[in-house]
Amino acid sequence: MEERLQKLLSHWGIASRRRAEDLIRQGRVSLNGTTAELGAKAHPERDRILVDGRVVNPEQEPQRWYILLNKPAGVVSTCRDTHGRPTVLSLLPRHLAQGQGLHPVGRLDVESTGALLLTNDGHLTYALTHPRYHVPKTYQVWVQGSPSEARLQQWRDGIILNGRRTQPAQVQVTFREGQRRTQLEVVLTEGRNRQIRRIAEQLGHRVETLHRRKIGSVQLNPKSENPLAPGCYRCLTPSEINALQSWQTQLTLKSVGVRSKLKEHSG
Repeated sequence: MEERLQKLLSHWGIASRRRAEDLIRQGRVSLNGTTAELGAKAHPERDRILVDGRVVNPEQEPQRWYILLNKPAGVVSTCRDTHGRPTVLSLLPRHLAQGQGLHPVGRLDVESTGALLLTNDGHLTYALTHPRYHVPKTYQVWVQGSPSEARLQQWRDGIILNGRRTQPAQVQVTFREGQRRTQLEVVLTEGRNRQIRRIAEQLGHRVETLHRRKIGSVQLNPKSENPLAPGCYRCLTPSEINALQSWQTQLTLKSVGVRSKLKEHSG
């Protein structure tokens, strides 16, 4: 069965779906001897697909990797950076950073720290970053000043950013240093660009530090394990992988349900 090129490249671990789209736009992907265009479809067994002049196919699919990284500040959550800044892949050993198709699942801005998943499982990446079905992510945030309960409730209920209201969030005070600064625990189920920083500033309490502690049930530093130092990584346990893949399964079932309803209406 034919699939869109970016979906095939993502499934084979060549790149994330978004990165695969970039490769196609940049003219680095060819299909049967012709430069591919975004939206083109291919048959995985019949068509000849090249990326940067190298043939790719299902048989070359690499081992699946599921990695949790403790991202330090100053490192960008991309595979490459045009400004020469260190990337999350530069923190990995060469055998992982090269030739495995690893890419970050979502992102943390350059100043932020903490839990970041890396994988070459394109289906999982798609499920975990799907705009309609986000995995909850838990953050430890230090903000300037002492936000009132009314301000925090505004955050919980949703704030207008770029004309759209944010999804409801869990926001709790975990520590106050008088009126000088406050530590919050924030749980989000969506991931707009610099969302926490923008909301906090809009409410009058600029973010000092932002650290992600948890993605779904995957914790950066479980109490039963040694802390993962900044810049270090570990492979996910089988139970952690299964927990993340359950989100993928739920999304698949939801998509099947939507398609079934559309068929019923069209019939």
